[in-house]
Amino acid sequence: MQPLLQTNTRKIYTVSEVTKDIRGLLEDNFPTLWLSGEISNFRSPSSGHFYFTLKDETSQIPAVMFRGSNHSLKFNLEDGLEVIVHGRITVYEPRGQYQIVVDTAEPKGLGALQLAFEQLKKKLEAEGLFDEKHKKPVPELPAKVGIITSSKGAALHDMVTILTRRFPNIGILINPVRVQGEGSAEEIAQAIAEMNARDDIDVIIVGRGGGSLEDLWAFNEEIVVRTIFESDIPVVSAVGHETDYTLADLVADLRAPTPSAAAEMAVPEKEELLATLAQYRSGLKFAIRQFLKGSAERVSFFRRQIRDPRRILEDFKIRIDDLSFRAGQAQKRNLRELRLRIDGIRRNLESLSPHAPLKRGYSLVFKEGQKKPLRLASEVNHGELLEIRLADGVLKAKVV
Repeated sequence: MQPLLQTNTRKIYTVSEVTKDIRGLLEDNFPTLWLSGEISNFRSPSSGHFYFTLKDETSQIPAVMFRGSNHSLKFNLEDGLEVIVHGRITVYEPRGQYQIVVDTAEPKGLGALQLAFEQLKKKLEAEGLFDEKHKKPVPELPAKVGIITSSKGAALHDMVTILTRRFPNIGILINPVRVQGEGSAEEIAQAIAEMNARDDIDVIIVGRGGGSLEDLWAFNEEIVVRTIFESDIPVVSAVGHETDYTLADLVADLRAPTPSAAAEMAVPEKEELLATLAQYRSGLKFAIRQFLKGSAERVSFFRRQIRDPRRILEDFKIRIDDLSFRAGQAQKRNLRELRLRIDGIRRNLESLSPHAPLKRGYSLVFKEGQKKPLRLASEVNHGELLEIRLADGVLKAKVV
């Protein structure tokens, strides 16, 4: 770059020339470098490129990370995140602004994968994918088990061995997949979907043997976690060793500490089932015998209480005859009493009759042609005709 002022000549630059020269100086002196700072003003337009600012306590620098570079990031860039980036310093000539073009980024202090794990866990947890209410019960006695794992690992051999040992005639369907590396998460998710398209799988075991966080990363990928959540078939997660935890473990209906443990948890021991069945059979037989014995004793008791129906019929016949006789006697007694009552009433009526005294020697005196008997002598006059009614007839007389 030539000085702006010379001894006898004045050099005048255009803005573009100065910007281009400055860009050259920066790119020559800072071909690549590592830079640490805090992300702010992060944005990701539809182009897929990332734009943000890196800042510290006193300064800041614009940064861009193009889509081809940010595609491989395992974690999400976000405001407030402390990062270490690698890139080159350049100048964006249209604005005359220097910036860093980032090709690699990693979280400061926390590993990229661990940060990605925490970020995705927080996101899916907020959506409720890990809630217990969504867990489906694993069948106690599945007819067929689906296994999704690598065909080359020891995990598959261990699971098949344990399953067939515990229940020799158990159905097993194996869908071999890659369990690490590029594209492995998509294969695992596709295998889960394929098993859900069948109607003969009762439980699915998804897993692999142990390894580093990078080795197990396919089981932390969002596509795998969401496919497990959407599975209609219960899923048992069996990833790594007992101390290894993946997001697949959190979303699965049942988490097994190891693939071998998953096989043991998915299928019961057939011999134990047969032994238990034998105990139930024995207990049921004993209960039936006790029931029949008790029933027989009750029948015997009731039989002693219940007499021969023919004898009961004879007793009823005797009772009917007795009741008939008693009814006849009662009828006769009632008729006799009725006659006596009638006779008494008749005697009472006769005793109350005005003609009753005639039988005892008395008489009734009437004026001729009248029906009312005379009570006083003053009721008649001399010369009147009288009728004297006696018990056996009537006498006519004349008052003199």
